[in-house]
Amino acid sequence: MNRKSKKGQVVGKSAKTISVLIERTRKHPKYFKMVKIHRRILAHDEGQSAQLLDFVEIVETKPISKQKSWVLKEIIK
Repeated sequence: MNRKSKKGQVVGKSAKTISVLIERTRKHPKYFKMVKIHRRILAHDEGQSAQLLDFVEIVETKPISKQKSWVLKEIIK
């Protein structure tokens, strides 16, 4: 079974947790215009290696806490 992965930018940081902003585009159903959709996901960062404004890749995992079910895979930039 493949794990889902997403790429985004780190916009928040606390102890062992990063907040990643995921941005995607889709077509509006009525007006057929491309619309940006933003979503913030909390991800686990054990090594605390990610800094603010880093571009990272996260993967889905079993729930770590009430809000965290993603883990940092790698720092891209």
